[in-house]
Amino acid sequence: MGYARVSTQDQNLDLQIEALRKAGVKEDNLHVEKLSATSKNRPALDNAIKDLREGDTLLVWRLDRFARSMRDLYARLDRVYAKGARFRSLTESFDFDTFTGKFVLGILGLVAELERQITIARTSAGIKAYREKTGRDWGRVAKLSEKQVKEAGRMLNRKKDPMSGPQVAAHFKVATPTIYQHYQLSRASKGPRFIRKTKPR
Repeated sequence: MGYARVSTQDQNLDLQIEALRKAGVKEDNLHVEKLSATSKNRPALDNAIKDLREGDTLLVWRLDRFARSMRDLYARLDRVYAKGARFRSLTESFDFDTFTGKFVLGILGLVAELERQITIARTSAGIKAYREKTGRDWGRVAKLSEKQVKEAGRMLNRKKDPMSGPQVAAHFKVATPTIYQHYQLSRASKGPRFIRKTKPR
């Protein structure tokens, strides 16, 4: 049984999945999900543990993919061991079933938790410094205001002499995908429909 996780939708699972496959995990025994490390709910991980049978081994690419804190680590390990199964991390290649291995596992768990807390602290400090320096909130700056987006929609959808996407983009001095990512144009529609989170195709 294998479990892989990345922290955001933008990150790639390929490295973890490939490593788990090479370790012998079959496709129908591979559980993956894209969730923040701070998320308490891990449905794919819960299913992986639920599917374990006596004698099985739950494989993860790295220990921090399995738990976000020492409390989570021991709680999930208890569930694995209660199934009569074993746990193994491909990166931290220790035999966690031995007394020494369990001791090392505890140390590694503490290190992973410390690294996560340091990352959170650094990120928070960076965001605070950015706000103090610029007076703006952290995040991507919108290339078009909502007013400009509505105006672009009228240009694209007007009955007489409608403008093309590249023409509207040139008017606002932005890339063409920036125009299209805000709108889903339909021949049957009477006007533009504002889309806030659509990626360009």
